[in-house]
Amino acid sequence: MDINLPDVVAEVTAAFQRYEAALIANDVAVLDECFWPSPHTVRYGQSENLHGIDEIRSFRSARANIDLVRELSHTVITTFGRDAATASTLFRRRGSGRTGRQMQTWIRTDANWHVVAAHVSFLDFEWPG
Repeated sequence: MDINLPDVVAEVTAAFQRYEAALIANDVAVLDECFWPSPHTVRYGQSENLHGIDEIRSFRSARANIDLVRELSHTVITTFGRDAATASTLFRRRGSGRTGRQMQTWIRTDANWHVVAAHVSFLDFEWPG
């Protein structure tokens, strides 16, 4: 298996950056496009365990549009072959200063990249810088 083929890393990086821009802008339509539209998609968050695209969409549409701007650190994108990848990052929210971590599994389907599993949680310690 080929790890980190440059063209695939570029594709996943672009998908990840598109997701991040949509997250900060609270662009629910783009966020929904980034997730695999399947009942098998999973997103675990700080206080929610979402199973299936319908639960994820419901969460996104009800989420408050506050304290969304954040800085990323230690972002690692690793690709496996041409159709699978992981994206991991640490973040700090600019407004509240809260720090957290995010991991995503990305899969190429129908020539598009989608998150099929995600985990987001906040940390109880300071930003690692």
